[in-house]
Amino acid sequence: MLTYRKAAVLGLFILAAVYLLHSSHSTAASRATLADNQKLDFETSKQQPKTTGVPPSSEKPSRPYPPPRKASNTKDSAQQPLTEVVTTSLRDRLQYQFPYDRAGKFPAYIWQTWKYTPASGDFGETFRPAEASWSELHPGFVHEVVTDDAAVYLLKHLYASVPEVVDAYASLPLPVMKADFFRYLILLARGGIYTDIDTTALRSTTDWIPSEVPRSTFGLVIGIEADPDREDWRDWYSRRIQFCQWTIQAKPGHPVLRDIVANITEETMRMRKKGILKDKKMDKSIVEFTGPALWTDTIFAYLNDPTYFKMEGSKNITWETFTGMEAAKKVGDVVVLPITSFSPGVQQMGAKDPEDPMAFVKHDFEGTWKPESERVKPVIE
Repeated sequence: MLTYRKAAVLGLFILAAVYLLHSSHSTAASRATLADNQKLDFETSKQQPKTTGVPPSSEKPSRPYPPPRKASNTKDSAQQPLTEVVTTSLRDRLQYQFPYDRAGKFPAYIWQTWKYTPASGDFGETFRPAEASWSELHPGFVHEVVTDDAAVYLLKHLYASVPEVVDAYASLPLPVMKADFFRYLILLARGGIYTDIDTTALRSTTDWIPSEVPRSTFGLVIGIEADPDREDWRDWYSRRIQFCQWTIQAKPGHPVLRDIVANITEETMRMRKKGILKDKKMDKSIVEFTGPALWTDTIFAYLNDPTYFKMEGSKNITWETFTGMEAAKKVGDVVVLPITSFSPGVQQMGAKDPEDPMAFVKHDFEGTWKPESERVKPVIE
């Protein structure tokens, strides 16, 4: 028989069991809800865009914001310190970007510049036979006629790592100066042959140098433009021996090209800073700034630089080394061709006819890039 006392004890037991069961269920639900909330917050944070700065003062992040970087004692040896990059000279950066391999091959490129490509109807019939002669005598070569507009994009691509060079090119005030600069720039970066649009190839480049001279021993081929043996030579030419720059063959990275590119870049920036980088305001003539005078001086400086050559005795290489030449002469890694090679038929200074075996390139002296007052004309005696 269930007495009153037994009923009271049983009731208390049931109440205690219900309480304990409810308490346990609430705790589990709370933990589940907390876990779900934390999971949602984590997933939401992954979807939010990353922000910078300090969060609003009303927020109290549970960790430093933004998270601190983990300390490291290791140094990335592959990354050059910024200070070293900034302080490296222009010539050093050009050398790094365009290394010179004297033993390498001359690239099979022919570079020319003009306002239009041969495919354009505006190219001009005057230059078509001359332009075609280079392709005909060099069938395995890549022959490019680069327009003014294309030159800008090409140089931006080639000299992206040396932006001041591109800046200098864009800053030059006259087309003739850009034309001068372009030939040095394209040969430094890619090598091959640069030749003016008004030149005609008479013989293939394979015939320019005697076969007994190994191609692995030289990296620059130039010709004499002027060898004026007369008292008034200064009225006609800038140097007693003047090397022509309408036709040049080079391996990429040659130090002469590197030096002249650096020189023009530095002088451009200097004159721009002084506010004189304008036509008729510059403190240098075009011939001295970008033309054959600078080209000639750079070559002589290179040939007399003990960094590159071990000279016998103390005698410098001067114009006397090359005056009166009738055959190719190799000095260091530079081959100099006589005046007949690139200037046949000028009827002076010992130059012979275009039919001569040493005549390789005929220049028509059109002066397409240079103003009449700046063009160095051949003297007819």
